[in-house]
Amino acid sequence: MWRDLLPSFAAHYRVVSYSRRNRFPDPVSAEGTPDGAGDLHAEDLAALLRSLGIERAHVVAHSSGAVAALFFASRYPGMVRSLALNEPPAAGLLAGTPDGQSLLREQGQRLAPARSAFAAGDLNHGVRLFVDAVRGAGAFDRQPEADQRMALDNAASHLADQVSTHPRAPFGCDAASRISAPVLLTGGDRSTPFFAAILDALERCLADSERATVAGAAHNVPGDAPEAYRDAVLAFLARH
Repeated sequence: MWRDLLPSFAAHYRVVSYSRRNRFPDPVSAEGTPDGAGDLHAEDLAALLRSLGIERAHVVAHSSGAVAALFFASRYPGMVRSLALNEPPAAGLLAGTPDGQSLLREQGQRLAPARSAFAAGDLNHGVRLFVDAVRGAGAFDRQPEADQRMALDNAASHLADQVSTHPRAPFGCDAASRISAPVLLTGGDRSTPFFAAILDALERCLADSERATVAGAAHNVPGDAPEAYRDAVLAFLARH
């Protein structure tokens, strides 16, 4: 995911990129921790930093990884220098918003075919449907072969979401208000209203945030517009 961006970040910082539970090269975790369980992934991140002797870090994250980063920053504010988050699907932030229920319903309908394929054990077809649902019709076929392989290699994360009995902890405005570090929120101008509404909610709830909309990008801003994304993140980090 971050391979092409790591050299640019590493020119200025010590950079650590890690694989979360259920992500390549690991199988589905024995305890069935779902990919969307940001609360548990946040504890993994805290443990990883402690094991590396890192007391405070800039955290750069995308999608479900960004949900984990939100939980981490809310629970361990003293360990965070800054956050750069791209379109976290923190659906709990839509609760009580005027269009929240309709956006959640639309997102659920968009993902339903992929969930059905995963539930039936058809991982390859499920991944294709999932990418198209999140990034737009035909997105899987348009992306480079290496990106297609990456998505298929991470199919276990989707399977974990289907088989796990662990409930997803919602991330709401109260949790966001406990984040004291500066936050950069990025999103693509071709992304869905679901993600834009979550970024809107985060802007209202966070104490210190700024926002960058990247032209020509859908949900996967780091992959769709890597140079613009890199420049936005590095400029933000340089200020903090």
